[in-house]
Amino acid sequence: MTDPLIRVEGIAKRFSGRDGTATTVFDNIHFSVEPGEFVCLIGHSGCGKTTILNILAGLEPASDGYVFVGGREIRGPSLDRAVIFQSHALMPWLTVSGNIAFAVTSRWPEWDRARVRTHCQKYVDLVNLTGAERKRPAELSGGMKQRVGIARALAIQPKMLLMDEPFSALDALTRGMLQEEALRICAETRQTVFMITHDVDEAILLADKIILMTNGPDAKIAEIVVNTLPRNRSHHTVHKEPHYYPIRNHLLDFLVSRSRQFNETLPAGYDPKHPCVVTPGLGKAAPAVPAAPARPAEKAVVVNLRY
Repeated sequence: MTDPLIRVEGIAKRFSGRDGTATTVFDNIHFSVEPGEFVCLIGHSGCGKTTILNILAGLEPASDGYVFVGGREIRGPSLDRAVIFQSHALMPWLTVSGNIAFAVTSRWPEWDRARVRTHCQKYVDLVNLTGAERKRPAELSGGMKQRVGIARALAIQPKMLLMDEPFSALDALTRGMLQEEALRICAETRQTVFMITHDVDEAILLADKIILMTNGPDAKIAEIVVNTLPRNRSHHTVHKEPHYYPIRNHLLDFLVSRSRQFNETLPAGYDPKHPCVVTPGLGKAAPAVPAAPARPAEKAVVVNLRY
């Protein structure tokens, strides 16, 4: 087995209020992301999802714990970790190619213009924006702007792509189209992705595994759901897969009811260093909620669910 590309060990985030009291947003968070894996993080507002992404990006420090990328502890932002935010964050005075070239020249300042132009064009073509190279952001639709953001992030060839609900502001048709584009691009580039989302169906379509956060404050990772659907998914076929509804029902059940109960009554044997790994739809009944079976000290439990 390969070593994880990203290893998160015991991170926490606390804020001090004006009265001097400290609020713990989340605590003792442990998980890993393998090379080439697409991981989604889901939880209610206030559980610290975006804060976790910012810590992975090096944009803000954790109060406790460590994050390792490629075996090295992160100390701040790096071009090895590209971020795509909810808004496109493009520079309005630059063209599509100019926005991408700005990132490319930051990564490889020694490259000449011809090499930068050729490299940028490769990623313009990858996100299907061929012909729009000279347009500025004001001339682009919302979906096209997000495509530029994706192209800019991928053009620096990061080890890790961090996405903070990048499609949430788009209309349903454009969002669905870009989700499938993201699947295609990640398959072609074998890109490792960590993504924040509120959308259960988006997570099922995109992710290899889905991390479920309990409600904040003092949020925790409740479990990690393995997506057992075949990797070549699409909006038109995913709902026909036999494991689709068991996975979807499991995620919705957690978000609607179990996420609220989890912090109040921790399941028996709960270990934040080894969150329970769940593979819905493989034929065995789930244990009563919120209880979870005991497990060996260094191994994750696999719970098989049937609905």
